[in-house]
Amino acid sequence: MTRDRIVGVAAPTLVALAFLALWEAVVRANAIPPYILPGPVRVAETLWTDGPSLAGALWVTLKTTFAALAAATALGLAIAMVLAQSRLIERSFYPYLVVLQVTPIVAIAPLIIIWVDDVFASLLICAWIVAFFPVVANTTLGLNSADAGLAELFRLYGATRWQALALLRLPTALPYFLAGVRISGGLALIGAVVAEFVAGSGGTASGLAFRILESGYRLQTARLFAALLLLSVAGIAIHAALGLCARLILRRWHESAVAKEP
Repeated sequence: MTRDRIVGVAAPTLVALAFLALWEAVVRANAIPPYILPGPVRVAETLWTDGPSLAGALWVTLKTTFAALAAATALGLAIAMVLAQSRLIERSFYPYLVVLQVTPIVAIAPLIIIWVDDVFASLLICAWIVAFFPVVANTTLGLNSADAGLAELFRLYGATRWQALALLRLPTALPYFLAGVRISGGLALIGAVVAEFVAGSGGTASGLAFRILESGYRLQTARLFAALLLLSVAGIAIHAALGLCARLILRRWHESAVAKEP
């Protein structure tokens, strides 16, 4: 491991440890009740005791997240390919995609939950609405960013629209597409959690968002912090995994992923 990588890992780790130590010291020095603000030690103890039940709830949330991310990736790519076929099509439909993206999901989710009988399907739709736009926007930009000289060369050689799409525009858009998927990974998790908050479905098959609501109602603040920690770790893991996949795909040919000389 190089010196830069060691520093890159050690520096944020030391900052996190200092923050946790300060947090614990403030809680103990001021005798803050655990239902107001538990210390890191109390949160760790709660995570150890309630970890299995919280992990089960996290898996329920992650199933919605992964399904929404898959749908956002596939449908987002398909929508972008349609929009990129014509400026008229893009100008006709793109504003409505923007409207759908900027409308708060908490305002749409109650309608979706009313209209869709299946709970999982309603949660999936809500999470998809939050996650799909970065894939559409980035991929559309990438498809429209193909080199004009190469596009003219394709036309001179009599390439069809689909040949130009497959051999020129899609390879050009691949880095943009992967960047959009990486952004959508975190948004899919956010959408799944927000949808679970709105649905408020309990029981053994409930997601982590319901466990957070339940902990808040019961003033189990340490359990609430433990659930938030699991969500944060899950989000970081999703972001890192998608980033690794992008680097593995692009490392042999794209400048953004090619290893630089020291």
